[in-house]
Amino acid sequence: MTPAPHPSHPSHPSHPSHRSHTDDLLTFIRASPSPYHAVASAIQRLEKAGFRELRGTDDWTGTTGGSFVARGGALIAWYVPEDAPAHTPFRIIGTHTDSPNLRIKPTPDTGSAGWRQIAVEIYGGVPLNTWLDRDLGVSGRLALRGPGGTTESRLVQIDEPLLRVPQLAIHLDRSVNEGLALDRQRHVAPLWALGAPEEGALLRRVAAAAEVDPDEVLGWDLMLHDIQPPGYLGAEREFVVSSRLDNLVSVHAGVTALAGAATGAERPSYIPVLAAFDHEEVGSVSETGAQSPMLERVLGRSVTARGGSSEDWSRAVSGAFCVSADMAHAVHPNYAERHDPDHHPLPNGGPTIKVNVNQRYATDSTGMAVFAAACERAGAPWQPFVSNNAMPCGTSIGPLTAARLGVATVDVGVPGLSMHSARELCGADDPAYLAAILGAFVTSG
Repeated sequence: MTPAPHPSHPSHPSHPSHRSHTDDLLTFIRASPSPYHAVASAIQRLEKAGFRELRGTDDWTGTTGGSFVARGGALIAWYVPEDAPAHTPFRIIGTHTDSPNLRIKPTPDTGSAGWRQIAVEIYGGVPLNTWLDRDLGVSGRLALRGPGGTTESRLVQIDEPLLRVPQLAIHLDRSVNEGLALDRQRHVAPLWALGAPEEGALLRRVAAAAEVDPDEVLGWDLMLHDIQPPGYLGAEREFVVSSRLDNLVSVHAGVTALAGAATGAERPSYIPVLAAFDHEEVGSVSETGAQSPMLERVLGRSVTARGGSSEDWSRAVSGAFCVSADMAHAVHPNYAERHDPDHHPLPNGGPTIKVNVNQRYATDSTGMAVFAAACERAGAPWQPFVSNNAMPCGTSIGPLTAARLGVATVDVGVPGLSMHSARELCGADDPAYLAAILGAFVTSG
């Protein structure tokens, strides 16, 4: 199988289904400024498709149809057709919900030189300069005191220009264009008011937005987000520009594919699964990351809940396959020498199949063939990607999932520019291509 030819110029999203999908993606991103919001947005769409939540303490016996397990910023969802044998193989879409950003420290109220500021910690591989001079809001979750000594979570989202990390004026740094050096402790604390720091001021503002009493807040996982909404860009609106394209493009495509498998006329030949993990940007080592046993436990229980044995579980995993969907690098026109000279993915040419023989990506020829066949069934193009030998290669959850479950895995992704920046770019057609391919992958072939 051969990839689609590289387009001489990017196409624009002329197909109505492409534009409809991308419009919905922009809505999804805007509603998902944190991993916890991304999970809530995904659940909203899955519940409309008939999925229901299962908790770890529930009895799962006999469950079929669409189910999901949510834990913090992670979501595992799957669909079991009626009368599917317990040994039916899984078709897994692996993604992650988190993005590099600035996260608020436990004691946040600080300041300097008559300014009130917020103390932040840097999460993941952040190009810090992209967070300068942007209007920033606050989002995440609050841990609240519940009845009888219990705790509960409440999402919060402040889409107002509340904070800003100001860049030093060029008059005070004439060499800024020769190389900007930002101190991660001193230079990225956003300002939000004048005066002396007030202990508890941020908590009061956030609690008010969440409509809770500050005294009920026992802890938080809060982060900053750029409040500029996602949108289209280009001569013919052929690009999407937004925060968190890495990796909400893939999460949204996976949700779309799984919901389609559950509601479509074609009965899936497999058990379609969406695994959206948290903490990929910092190594996936957490209870909700790809290195945790979360996916393995959920899939194992789904087998035994239908009366399956350990033999059935082994058969289901042995016949399983995983597509790890994350963003990929499009060739950068100003830095083409940083890319492999024979692999120049472009936006709107379809998702890439990512290859690295040192197993930074899990793709091999078998995985490439499975994904390419799904592209053919979906009528969608694809492009190969490999890094320049002189440049370090990134990675994703693909190798982690392959090693954890012993499941054949292929790494793929929509190509874009400015990965990990506060605002990224991809083709407006590619998200729909990815969703269609994933739909074909989980249902047949």
